[in-house]
Amino acid sequence: MVLDRLQQLTHQVNATAPPPHPFDPLSTSEIEAVVALIRKEYGNVNFNAVSLYEPRKAEMMAWLADPETAPRPARKADVVAIAPGGKVHDGIVDLDQKKIIQWQHTPGVQPLITMEDLQEVEHIVRKDPKVIEQCEIIGIPKEDMHKVYCDPWTIGYDERFGTDVRLQQALMYYRPHVDDSQYTFPLDFCPIYNAETKQIIHIDIPPVRRPLSKAAPNNYHPESVEKEGGYRNDLKPINITQPEGVSFKMDGRIIDWQNWNIHVGFNYREGIVLNNITYNDKGNVRPVFYRLSLAEMVVPYGNPEHPHQRKHAFDLGEYGGGYMTNSLSLGCDCKGAIHYMDAAFVNRAGASTIVKNAICIHEEDAGILYKHTDFRDESIIVTRGRKLVISHIFTAANYEYCVYWIFHQDGTVQLDIKLTGILNTYAMNPGEDTKGWGTEVYPGVNAHNHQHLFCLRVDPNIDGPSNTVFQVDAVRGPGEVGSAENKYGNAFYAKKTKYTTPLEAMSDYDGFTGRTWEMANTNKLNPYSKKPVCYKLVSREVPPLLPKEGGLVWKRAGFARHAVHVTKCELPHIWHL
Repeated sequence: MVLDRLQQLTHQVNATAPPPHPFDPLSTSEIEAVVALIRKEYGNVNFNAVSLYEPRKAEMMAWLADPETAPRPARKADVVAIAPGGKVHDGIVDLDQKKIIQWQHTPGVQPLITMEDLQEVEHIVRKDPKVIEQCEIIGIPKEDMHKVYCDPWTIGYDERFGTDVRLQQALMYYRPHVDDSQYTFPLDFCPIYNAETKQIIHIDIPPVRRPLSKAAPNNYHPESVEKEGGYRNDLKPINITQPEGVSFKMDGRIIDWQNWNIHVGFNYREGIVLNNITYNDKGNVRPVFYRLSLAEMVVPYGNPEHPHQRKHAFDLGEYGGGYMTNSLSLGCDCKGAIHYMDAAFVNRAGASTIVKNAICIHEEDAGILYKHTDFRDESIIVTRGRKLVISHIFTAANYEYCVYWIFHQDGTVQLDIKLTGILNTYAMNPGEDTKGWGTEVYPGVNAHNHQHLFCLRVDPNIDGPSNTVFQVDAVRGPGEVGSAENKYGNAFYAKKTKYTTPLEAMSDYDGFTGRTWEMANTNKLNPYSKKPVCYKLVSREVPPLLPKEGGLVWKRAGFARHAVHVTKCELPHIWHL
C-alpha cells in the first residue's frame, strides 16, 4: 500500500511540466512523495519539517549562468523528523532519484516547536491537578479552568532539565470572558510541559505570590468598544485602484518589475526567501544579490528574576516564521491590486498542508522619486516614485511581525518590519516595585523591558561573485586648523576599512561616524567615480544586545552580539553578512 502510494505520488511529481525552478519551494505532491519514502524506510515517525534542500551555491550559479546546457541542480528535500522516544533525525531526500541520501540521528538538540505542539499545551494545563491547585491558590476556582489560557513558549535552556528533553514553558493567563484580552490577567506561576510524554513535569512558583487581579477587563468585542467611545467615524475612504492592472509580471515565482527580476521562495523557518536578484541596466542584466532572507531574531526580556531568564524567544529558529505565517485577506492585511502566493508545509502526521495567501505582492506609491526646480526660469522636473512590496505576516504568541521586502526604482532594497499585537505581561501586586525591569501598564500588569533584534542574511552578488566588504565611517580630515592641508578645518571624508577576516568583520554601528558598510565588487569600476561598484548596507539607531557578555542570552544569541558579521561562503572571494 505504501509502495503503491509512493509510485502514485512520484508519477504526479514527474508529470508536472515544466519542472519546478530549483529555488521553488516543495509542492504538496513533492512533500507527500518525501513522506512516503521516509515512511517506507523508517516507519512511524512524526514530521517536524519537510522543506526544500536548497541547491549548493556553486552548482546553482553554474545553472543560472547557462540554464540551457549546465546540469540542472537535483531536486532535494530537507527533512526533520522525531522518532518514538523523542529521537530527532535530520535527513535529505533526492526526489529525482526517489532515494533517501542522508538520515542521521541528532542527539542533544531539539527542532523547532510547531503550531501543533503549541496547541496541545493549553488543553493539558487546564486538566492538570497541580495547575488547578495553583489557580485556586491565586483566586481562580476549579470550575473556571475553562477561562484559563496559556501562551506556550519553548523553554530555551534550563540547566535543571538539560537538552535531551523536548520541553515548553506555559505562560499563564485568565479571561473572564472569551473576548477579553488575556494579557490583562497574567498569572504568577509557570508550568513546564514535556512534549514527548504530554505531561506537566514541573511548576515554577514565585516566592512572593501575586493573586489574580480584580481590575476591569479589556474587551475587544464591538459592544465593549462602543461603551468606551466607539470606533472612529471621522475618516473618509481612501480607494486604491489600478484600472490598467499591475506593472509587474509573474512567471511562476519569478517577478519582473521596473528592470528588477526576483525569485520569491518561502520556507517554514525564514518565511520569504528572495533569490537571484538582478537588475536590467539598459539590456545588461546585472546580478545584485544571490540570496536575501530574515534568518533569525531574538527577543530577550530584562527581568533577572527566575524564571524570566528563559524569556528570550528566537521566533524564527524556535517556532518558524513560515509556520506561524498568516493567511492574508484583501482589504485588511493588503489593499490594492494584489498577487498572492500560497505556502505548503507538512504536519506532524506527514500530510501536506496549505496556507492560502501566505505572500502578498503589490505596488505602492512611493512619494517623490526626484524633483528639481531651476530658480532661473522656474522650470520644474518631478518624477513620482513607485515601489514593489513583497510581504508576509506571522503571529508569534502575543506579537505580530509584518515583514515587507521593498524594491525601489532607484535601486534601493529595503527590509521593513512592522511590529504590532499585544505586550507580553506578568502579574504584579498593588504597589509592587518593578525595580526598573518593567512598567505597570494597567493595574496588576507588569510589562517587562525587552528588545527585538533581527538577523538579516545578505548574500551579495554585485556584478558577480567577487565581492568585498568595507566599513565606512565619516571622519574629519587630517591637519590642524590653520595648516596648509586643512587651513579652515572643514575637511572631512568617508574612511573605508577593508574587512579581511571574520574576526575583524564583527562590527557595531557608530552614531558618531554615521557608520555604514559597503559590499563592493573591486574588479569593476564605475566609469565616472572610478570607484568599485557597490551597495551600501545601512542599519542605524539599533542598540546593542543588552544582556551581559557571558550570560545565557549572550551565549545563545551569538548573531546579536554585533550589528554586522561578515563571513566567507562556499565559493572563494564571496562574502555574506
